[in-house]
Amino acid sequence: MSIRHAMLALLVEAPKYGLQLRQEFEARTGEVWPLNVGQVYTTLQRLEREGHVETDDAGRDGAQKRYRLTADGERELHSWLRTPPQAGPPPRDELVMKVQVAMRLSQVDTTEILQTHRRRIVEEMQRYTHLKADAAPEDIGLGLVVDAELFRLEAVVRWLDAADARLRSLPTIPAGAPLTGPSSARDGQEERPTRSVQDDVAGARR
Repeated sequence: MSIRHAMLALLVEAPKYGLQLRQEFEARTGEVWPLNVGQVYTTLQRLEREGHVETDDAGRDGAQKRYRLTADGERELHSWLRTPPQAGPPPRDELVMKVQVAMRLSQVDTTEILQTHRRRIVEEMQRYTHLKADAAPEDIGLGLVVDAELFRLEAVVRWLDAADARLRSLPTIPAGAPLTGPSSARDGQEERPTRSVQDDVAGARR
């Protein structure tokens, strides 16, 4: 998430103080993405150096400065909004690495590892589902944030289910084998059916 561009977007409306920007950012995202004061002022100082924001309160400290958007800042914001995220290699996902390591340790039950993470993520989905249900209908900003997080977490649960099914169909992986690479499946072994993510999330309310 680009904090600097979020600050620019908030300044489109009117000049604001740093603490005001922090409060409005957290309020509009349902406090899902908390910011510390230092992060806000570091971002604003960078934006000021780049010429994207300015202030007339040069003699005051950060807490008393009121920032406003410049023409360059507005152009930067609109350019960012229209630029697709840069494509690149997949990130080093910690959960993927844990499963990659666990499946090569004979003393570790990889299925139990997968289910432990699955339960934790489903609990997070339940929390966001309750947050969404309690939100005011007009709070569109919070709804967008919660929907995005629910979709992301659902994708992780589906990956865990797919990993579970895939690992159950593979032969034993020898110790010291590479962490990536093709493996042959056992002939005739069926994949275990996966549970419904929606059923798991809804189960907390029953």
